[in-house]
Amino acid sequence: MNQRRALLAAMSAGALAAPFTALAQQPKIWRLGFLGAGTRPSADRPDANIDAFMRGLRELGYAEGKNLQMEWRFAQGRYEQLPALAVELARANCDVLVTYGTAGAQALKAATQSIPVVIASAIDPVGMGFAATFARPGGNMTGLSVLAVELSQKHLDLLRDMVPRLARVAVLVNPGNAGHAALLKQVQAGAAIRKYQVLALEARLPDDIETAFARAKREKAGAIIIAGDAQFASLGKQIAAATLKHHLPSIGIYRGHVAEGALMSYGQDIAAFHHRAAAYVGKILKGANPAELPIEQPMIIELFINGKTAKALGLKIPHSLLISADRVLE
Repeated sequence: MNQRRALLAAMSAGALAAPFTALAQQPKIWRLGFLGAGTRPSADRPDANIDAFMRGLRELGYAEGKNLQMEWRFAQGRYEQLPALAVELARANCDVLVTYGTAGAQALKAATQSIPVVIASAIDPVGMGFAATFARPGGNMTGLSVLAVELSQKHLDLLRDMVPRLARVAVLVNPGNAGHAALLKQVQAGAAIRKYQVLALEARLPDDIETAFARAKREKAGAIIIAGDAQFASLGKQIAAATLKHHLPSIGIYRGHVAEGALMSYGQDIAAFHHRAAAYVGKILKGANPAELPIEQPMIIELFINGKTAKALGLKIPHSLLISADRVLE
């Protein structure tokens, strides 16, 4: 009888403990907010940068439907909507917020000073006031910095080598990007040394690309520099199409644009930066303080050239560029 009672007691204790054991074994669901300034990805318009970020998270063991919930917000190129979207994410009980581009980082800085923010790429985070120093950000924001302003002089040199008798250069900027004022100033200074004229063009939305290129051609620009921008990054097809339609050589920092038909790119691997951003998220979820995570800067800058586009534009790639290019697409 005593043995029977003992067995029943053990079974009852096990039954009571089972729900608590199952509860304890359930993984924590981390909540990440992602603020995109550009166009929301779709089946016909994928975003290689966001794909790289999500792949980085999966490699660290974070996956939607398992232990990760994503809150997505996209301004669709309408930068004036970013502040409201940033506030939405700040109120969504997210563990970490992620963005790319200067405008998105500005919006999140205004929305929260407490939730950790990882910037996948932005122009000069220190100069823009997102961090105190690169080595020690000191606040709730950290991540990766792109070289865009610093590369503008090299973009001018590459266009000079590629385009014979170049006299006027257009620069495509987004008026919603606060970092473009410094970039345009740098281009103008470099152009003055080289005795080039500069034509500043503005674009916000996909349809603005064609309008800007048409104006550049009408005003006799010989080439166009595409400023680094979260919205422009997702508009490679439009930029490539306009490059060919208006016979206007283009250069920027996005190698993906070259794969889609633009002429040249000189810059870092932005998709790799987004992949690295996932590592920042992983560190913060494990307890790291963003104030103490150094902001990374690119170590490798590469030149990509689309040889097929060069031929379509009637340009012969100089030998000096052929031997210095990291990749020539045919």
